[in-house]
Amino acid sequence: MWVIAFSKRASVAAAVVLLLASCEEKQVGLPYYDTPDFTPLFNDTAHITPHRLADFSFTDQHGDTITQATIEGKIHVADFFFSSCTSICPVMTHNMSTISDTFRDDPGVVLLSYSVTPWLDSTARLHEFAEGYHITDPNWHLLTGSQSAIYDLARKSYFAEEDIGFAKDSSEFLHTEHFILVDKNKRIRGIYNGTLKLEIVQLIKDIRALKEE
Repeated sequence: MWVIAFSKRASVAAAVVLLLASCEEKQVGLPYYDTPDFTPLFNDTAHITPHRLADFSFTDQHGDTITQATIEGKIHVADFFFSSCTSICPVMTHNMSTISDTFRDDPGVVLLSYSVTPWLDSTARLHEFAEGYHITDPNWHLLTGSQSAIYDLARKSYFAEEDIGFAKDSSEFLHTEHFILVDKNKRIRGIYNGTLKLEIVQLIKDIRALKEE
């Protein structure tokens, strides 16, 4: 009787382990974010229209045109800064440098830093800024262009200011500490505080996780 009872308990335990393993498998992977309130969506998203980054065209610190083709099939991280910022931007740039150093030799990871004062941040100014921060990574682009285009992309595509900024227009200044992680299919997979080192550590882990998808 004891043997039978033990056998039954072992069978139940094994079933529980398998069930938990199955649940864990379903939770594996980064969530998707399709709305500016950043409600996480996991695997079961077939009933939702996927949100993808809109097409764009801007100029980087080298005078090269950077478009959606630049990030096609690649993971990228976006942030929003301005060269004359003396508050959070230097910290953000330093932390983006950490990401750059980690993936510098990986052409599958791109960094896009959009100027929120493009009327001041010309290509020449961004080139000077890059030299000041020793930015030499060929996959890190400091971008300038139309203010309205940058602000619209930031708020409507990247959800850079989350839901509080979604309804704003280009007349309202854009300033955010967020780093946005976007996958190879131009879908948002993470939002991070770009001023916090612990969040940068997590972002690097999440980039590596995306590379395994």
